[in-house]
Amino acid sequence: MSLTAPSHAQSCDRIRSNPKFQQLVRRRSRLSWSLSAAVLGTYYSFMLVVALAPQWLHAPLSQGGMLSVGIPVAASIIVVSWLLTGWYVRTANTEFDALSAQLLEELK
Repeated sequence: MSLTAPSHAQSCDRIRSNPKFQQLVRRRSRLSWSLSAAVLGTYYSFMLVVALAPQWLHAPLSQGGMLSVGIPVAASIIVVSWLLTGWYVRTANTEFDALSAQLLEELK
């Protein structure tokens, strides 16, 4: 079945005006912006510490040790970024996909 231009435009308008679609867009936007702000805030905070107080990161992790505090801090920032990405993917694959399916079923 091929959609003609007017019926396709009408379908898009029906989808955009649906409260479930608007809820989906709001929730997805809120989560993606929040997680982006968390990741960027973490990275920029680390860069500020590197620029303004590098002695904190140069401190040895243990007495007489060669490993500095900066290495595990940087590694934990990377791990946190991966975890936040996993959180988004899980949420998108469960909640957002369920909302999308409900919306499509409702519009049939």
